[in-house]
Amino acid sequence: MVNMNDVNNLADDVIAGNIGQVEKNILEACKRAGREPEEVMLIAVSKTMPISSLKKAYECGCRHFGENKVQELVEKYEQMPKDIKWHMIGHLQRNKVKYIIDKVYLIHSVDSLKLAEEISKEAVKKNVTAHILIEVNIAEEESKFGTKRDEAAALIESIAKLPSIKVEGLMTVAPYVENSEENRQYFVSLRQLSVDIMKKNNDNVNMNVLSMGMTGDYEVAIDEGATCVRVGTGIFGERHYNS
Repeated sequence: MVNMNDVNNLADDVIAGNIGQVEKNILEACKRAGREPEEVMLIAVSKTMPISSLKKAYECGCRHFGENKVQELVEKYEQMPKDIKWHMIGHLQRNKVKYIIDKVYLIHSVDSLKLAEEISKEAVKKNVTAHILIEVNIAEEESKFGTKRDEAAALIESIAKLPSIKVEGLMTVAPYVENSEENRQYFVSLRQLSVDIMKKNNDNVNMNVLSMGMTGDYEVAIDEGATCVRVGTGIFGERHYNS
């Protein structure tokens, strides 16, 4: 008979080992790039994962967690320690903004003025400042969300005028590739875009955050200036989808 405590302990050991390896990889990538490890925030992408797995990651020092769905983020927010900083990294529907506006540290996936206006409206209602990133579809994949590269600056200019909202930088979801080097060009492009936007000196706009790089390519992303890397499978293992 299978002892579930043994199974859970094994899973916990795997998560702890994975986090240690990811942190080591980040450290080495920073050394190669001549950067300080403190410049890179590790976001544990916990979508579909049970609370027990999140608690283990928390015990191992993770304080930044990323979720793709509003309902899942809200449920986990209620059950996890309050010093966690939650990141909304998935596509955000306007009618769901009100549920997370006072719970998230950073919204990574703003790709339209209409969404930003809704975020601003709800932030004003709750008397909070919403910190956001503009999602850029840097590889121009039809299956991905995000504004086009050449439309990002104008979008940011419009969003910056809204109350109770602050643009902190850019985010992208690079293509899935076997060889992470293939995504270097996209990380270079996003970083250059952030530099170009920063030169415009728009009020209410920072370009301090570059959210790019996932399990398969975060080390290359760090080479090219990522300040946030979003690692899910590399920490928790393969996803468990119900549908």
